[in-house]
Amino acid sequence: MNAIVPIKPGNVSKRVRSKLKGLSKTPKGMIPKIRRPNFTFREGDVPRYWWDNNPIKTLLLAAMSSGFPPGERFFIDSVRHFEKQITDPELKKAIKGFIGQEAHHSREHDMLNGYLQEQGVDLARLEREILGFMNWMRKNLSPERQLAHTVAVEHFTALMAEEFLLKYDALDEMDPHMAPVWAWHAVEESEHKAVAFDVYKAIGGSEFTRITEMMLVSILFPLFTSVHLYQLVRDEGQLGNWKAWRETLNYMWGKPGVFRKLLPGYFSFYKPSFHPWDHDARDLVEKAKKRWLGDIA
Repeated sequence: MNAIVPIKPGNVSKRVRSKLKGLSKTPKGMIPKIRRPNFTFREGDVPRYWWDNNPIKTLLLAAMSSGFPPGERFFIDSVRHFEKQITDPELKKAIKGFIGQEAHHSREHDMLNGYLQEQGVDLARLEREILGFMNWMRKNLSPERQLAHTVAVEHFTALMAEEFLLKYDALDEMDPHMAPVWAWHAVEESEHKAVAFDVYKAIGGSEFTRITEMMLVSILFPLFTSVHLYQLVRDEGQLGNWKAWRETLNYMWGKPGVFRKLLPGYFSFYKPSFHPWDHDARDLVEKAKKRWLGDIA
C-alpha cells in the first residue's frame, strides 16, 4: 500500500492571516463533539445487500466508504497545517473537535471496510487508488489549495449527510446493524461542516482557489465514485441487474430524487457570501442523535 506523504511545510501565500476576516456564521458554541463509538460486526450479522436489499445502493455506499480512511487523514492534515495560525479561541476548539471526529471516522471505516473485504467486497484496491491520489495532491498542491479541497469535499459530504441520510429514508432502509454507523457519520459531518471553511477564511484563502477547487472536486468526486461503483458491481456480477439500477437511479434522480434535491445547496457554494451554516440542519441532527446514537449521542 502507498505510504502517506506528509504535507509540504512552508508559506502558502502573502494573504495568510491569523484572524478571521469578517464574522463567521457558525453558531456560537458549535464545537464538534468527539465521540468514541465501537462498532463491531461478526460474520452473519449483516445481509450482503444491507441497504434496501439492493446491490447497487449497497455497493454505492461501500465505494464511498473505501475512500474515507485516506480522505479523512488528508482532511486532518490540511487543517492541522494552519492550526498554529488561528487565534480565535472558539475556532481553535472547533479544530480539535474536527480532528477528533475525522480520526474516529477513519478508524471506524477502516473497521467497516475490513469487514466488507472479508465478505468478498474488494475495497482495499479502491482505497489504494484514493490514497495514491491523496498523496499526489500532497506533493503537487499548495497547502492553501489542499485546504480548499477539504472545504469543497466537506461541503459535498455535509450535503449528502443532511439531505440524503438524515432527511430521507435511507437509514430506515438499511440493516439495523449498519444504519447506526452511517447515522453517526452523517451527524458529525453536519456538526463540523464549517470548520475547514472557517479556517480557510481565517488564513485569508483565495476565493479563486476555493471556487476552482470546487469545480475540480465536482468532476473528481463523481468520477471516482462512479468508476469504483462500476468495479464493485462488475465484480459482484450485478451489472445486468436492471431492476436494481432502475430503483437506484430513480431514488437518486427521480422520486424522491435525493441527489437532484442537493443541487440548490451545491450551487450555493459559488456565492461570494456562502457559508456552510447558511443551511442549519440542527433539527435533523438532533432527531438522528436521539434515534440512532444512543449512549454516544
